[in-house]
Amino acid sequence: MYGAIEAGGTKFVCGIGTNPDDLKTAVIRTTVPEKTLREAIGFFRDSGIPIRAVGIGSFGPVDLHRDSSTFGRITSTPKPGWRDYDIAGAVAGAMRVPVGFDTDVNAAILGEARWGAAAGLADSMYLTVGTGIGGGAIVNGSVLHGLVHPEMGHIRIPHNYEEDPFPGCCPFHGDCLEGLASGPAIEARWGTVPEQLPRDHKAWDLEAHYIALGLVSWICTLSPKRIILGGGVMSQPLLLNKIRENLAALLGGYIQAGELNEGLNDYIVAAKLGSRAGVIGSLVLAEEAFYRSRPPLAFDVES
Repeated sequence: MYGAIEAGGTKFVCGIGTNPDDLKTAVIRTTVPEKTLREAIGFFRDSGIPIRAVGIGSFGPVDLHRDSSTFGRITSTPKPGWRDYDIAGAVAGAMRVPVGFDTDVNAAILGEARWGAAAGLADSMYLTVGTGIGGGAIVNGSVLHGLVHPEMGHIRIPHNYEEDPFPGCCPFHGDCLEGLASGPAIEARWGTVPEQLPRDHKAWDLEAHYIALGLVSWICTLSPKRIILGGGVMSQPLLLNKIRENLAALLGGYIQAGELNEGLNDYIVAAKLGSRAGVIGSLVLAEEAFYRSRPPLAFDVES
């Protein structure tokens, strides 16, 4: 069995299992680091199940470079108390097993690629739209990391102040994509949480347009074979089709690929694993950490 933690800004989802079918989970409210991790470790210990390794898909930004002195830390987050916190080190020290560590959205795309909507594809992308906006991508079979890791929620998109005078709510950039289209941005702009807005509210047309602007950028740069959308804001039933309609108009028929010219229904899709994509993908991180920690096999070679 493997342990999995989807570390979010509002809740930790902890799980034990090997795949989506046998995964047992518990939800812990995110408070201060010490209390949150104590409850998470307690979940694993109280289960009585031996665990080979733990995978952590964490909110960020995070340091993913193994040769870095701050590897495993949450870095420049505005979340009180969590800035520069060594979350991977805390779990490794308490559990005494290998720990796999990545962003929550990278964990989600790993889960969708193994068991979900991106299964069998070498190039795919996952975007979550909720408390924040973040994305992970698999390019040629490998998760994209690069200099740090993708920060898809903080790209700059066109902002028409006459149509939308809201200045944005990102504490770093104001009107980046996250600052304009995340759940908190919707609530700040319209005075109510997204799930309480009527289906015919003009908020959803604006939201679809902003998300589609982001998708155009990633389609033109990463060229994924499928894009998966998750997160709480995406639970609005009409939003997915509105995004597809906006995306088709913005692309303007320039990119000649069948998937982009046939209604986009099989190209822009909802997360098959739903809200469990992050914790399920963290099982993949745990599995990778376990096999990475084992010594290489020795083979006898006959002369």
